[in-house]
Amino acid sequence: MAGVLCKLRAAIASHVHAASCRAGVAFAALPLLAALGCQNPATVAQQPPAAWQQQQLAMAQQQQTLQSRAGTLDFDNQELQTKLAQAQQQNKILEQNLSTTREQLNSTNQMLAQSRETQQSMQQQSQALADSMQKRSATMISANSSLARNVPTINVPGVEVRQDGDVVRVELPDDRLFNPGTAQLRQDGVSIIDTAAAAVARSYPNQIIGVEGHTDSDPPQQGMWLSNHQLSMARAGAVFDYLTSRGQLRPQQLFLVAHGSNHPVVSNASAQGKARNRRVELVVYPDQWR
Repeated sequence: MAGVLCKLRAAIASHVHAASCRAGVAFAALPLLAALGCQNPATVAQQPPAAWQQQQLAMAQQQQTLQSRAGTLDFDNQELQTKLAQAQQQNKILEQNLSTTREQLNSTNQMLAQSRETQQSMQQQSQALADSMQKRSATMISANSSLARNVPTINVPGVEVRQDGDVVRVELPDDRLFNPGTAQLRQDGVSIIDTAAAAVARSYPNQIIGVEGHTDSDPPQQGMWLSNHQLSMARAGAVFDYLTSRGQLRPQQLFLVAHGSNHPVVSNASAQGKARNRRVELVVYPDQWR
């Protein structure tokens, strides 16, 4: 049946070829037969059956290669999608951290501004208080440079008096003023304060007097004192209160300083040295009230 069909198609092609020749148009018969679905029997006979298998095998290999490439591309695409998701997550975390940092910076700037305002307010209050105290006391401070050149002699039995640059230091030993580890004046120790204060008042009636506390290097005994500075301040305060209550020196002349163990007179390596360093000093400064 197929052979009859091919013969029919060949006859049609021959008829068309003859007609085209009469019309002056040239056609190729064999391409027309191929277009009509017929192959040259001689050509078909010349192709071995294995050629079709080789073509199918080559097409199968090409298909497998394409599938492998498609799988590789799909895997690479999945990896890229995963990395993109990770990058987006990291970017989100960085944005959150940046937002938190900005909030902290704004908060710090606000606290700094408040601190500056508080400091400025405290400075203004301190200046106002100083102005108020100066007006109420109606006094002035002026330097007295002659103190270093002409130091009156102070003699107090049992008390060390020494020149220290521009100031005169009258050492009141703690062991004669206080019981160990306390800031309460002994009843038999106030007499040394009275004697020293009277000598200072006679020699320097208008000078500024510092009541300055000192300790040795040993830490304070367990109790109410957390540091040697606290202990030295408490002892200097006790002497200050006694002096102002007795009226030997005016409160306007006096001020308090707590040195702790920062300024020893001698080494703390011996018991005698520690005893010398535990003291309250009446320090006469070269400035005076007038």
